[in-house]
Amino acid sequence: MSQPDLVPAKPWWKFAHVWMVVLGPAIVVVASFITFYLAASGQDPVVDEDYYRKGIEINKTLADNPASLAPATQARNHAATGVKDPR
Repeated sequence: MSQPDLVPAKPWWKFAHVWMVVLGPAIVVVASFITFYLAASGQDPVVDEDYYRKGIEINKTLADNPASLAPATQARNHAATGVKDPR
């Protein structure tokens, strides 16, 4: 009986499956660092000091012309009730 020729084992980094398993989480880690950098380097806008007064003024101008809100009101009512428009 002759012994079969033994083939030396390849190192782990020469298998494509290993890279498929390693690169997925590595890409996610890199993307998380990029996302953190973008979030930390950007400056958030400051809310206006008198936002409440400006909101009241907007509501007054919208109350002056209720016909301009008709499509939005119909869509809101339809979404809330699920009833079809009789038209």
